[in-house]
Amino acid sequence: MALLLIWSLGAANAADLVATRWDGSEIARLTVPEGQGWCVLWNHSVQGFPVTDCYENRAGRMVLVRSRQPDFAAGLGHIPGRGRQVSDGAGGYWILDIDEPVPGDAYVLRPGAGPVDHRLQVGDTVVSLSAAAARQRVRIELIGE
Repeated sequence: MALLLIWSLGAANAADLVATRWDGSEIARLTVPEGQGWCVLWNHSVQGFPVTDCYENRAGRMVLVRSRQPDFAAGLGHIPGRGRQVSDGAGGYWILDIDEPVPGDAYVLRPGAGPVDHRLQVGDTVVSLSAAAARQRVRIELIGE
């Protein structure tokens, strides 16, 4: 009985990360348990290097927690007072401890085409938003159960 109670408490704190096209059709639905996270991966449109923005499910809320940026290229960089910048040991940097709740637990992204390749990664699962909806409006939302 205790095992069932523990399982049901854990399940109650899970949420789905859902990516939908503007017409409402789903691209991806991935389960993200409380305290676990996911990343949006993409390649910088000018420099081509990989950029990573990572989020967590915190009590059913979407929270931006960290970002990895290999360079201070156009559109990138650390904003003082918003997390802390540390070296990634490979010539780039991490912005850690951002801890910024995303308003409404959702945002709209227009995935880049071709080599930009915006992707969602939850654990070992990677879904290319660019392959499914390049240059289209895609809503990324955390939906609690």
